[in-house]
Amino acid sequence: MEDLTISLVQADLYWEEPNANLAMLEERIWNLEKTDLIVLPEMFTTGFSMNAEKLAEPVGGKTFKWMRQMAKQKNAAVTGSYIVKEDKNYFNRLYFVYPDGSSNEYDKKHLFTLADEHETYVPGDKKIIIDYKGWKICPLICYDLRFPVWSRSQKTGNDLYQFDLLLYVANWPDTRISAWDTLLAARAIENHSYSVGVNRIGTDDFPKDYPGHSSIYSFKGDQLEFSTTDTVITATLSASDLGEYRSSFPFQADSDDFKL
Repeated sequence: MEDLTISLVQADLYWEEPNANLAMLEERIWNLEKTDLIVLPEMFTTGFSMNAEKLAEPVGGKTFKWMRQMAKQKNAAVTGSYIVKEDKNYFNRLYFVYPDGSSNEYDKKHLFTLADEHETYVPGDKKIIIDYKGWKICPLICYDLRFPVWSRSQKTGNDLYQFDLLLYVANWPDTRISAWDTLLAARAIENHSYSVGVNRIGTDDFPKDYPGHSSIYSFKGDQLEFSTTDTVITATLSASDLGEYRSSFPFQADSDDFKL
């Protein structure tokens, strides 16, 4: 396990304009220096839209191919969620695309009922753990952040830690941004892992205002990176610092066993 360089793309998304968003994001990705992982917001092609019938893409469609192209050209993994139609169902689906073109996927479990997301999309029922460059990464989506059991690291055999990095992609509005800041730190502390949140900025057609606050928190809950502007945050996560802290303070050994 070596250090991991991660780039958080905090952007003002064009409302329900996939082509414009892909072009804008591609330019930002092209301008990145060397990085290992590029993280895009929730529904990065459209904004947080319930207009799935119009905007959904088939499995393996245009945006997935675009992610594969970006991953290959930058020799970095690319992740984020967008609207996918599979069979007759719509999903808020996150893809984690590796530089070699292979991928993992996660469907948002906790759908935001206050915006009737549950009336449009089908919830996921599986948490995934991604192995990448020696890191175990748990990717989740927006509203998932409010539910600590779903985000909780579970002990397996002699392995105390299910993951090293919790990763949240979001469209989180300014009216509840204090919860975003607090919960990202809490998830880091309780899991002894890095916690990363990538939010958008700007305004959508609900209308909701999004203030950014994309952040990186250390395994101690310290905020390492933070921004409220239209920007890309790039930082390196230290594997040795994480390992040393877990060895010095093995609180996870005393954690409760549970089943979801």
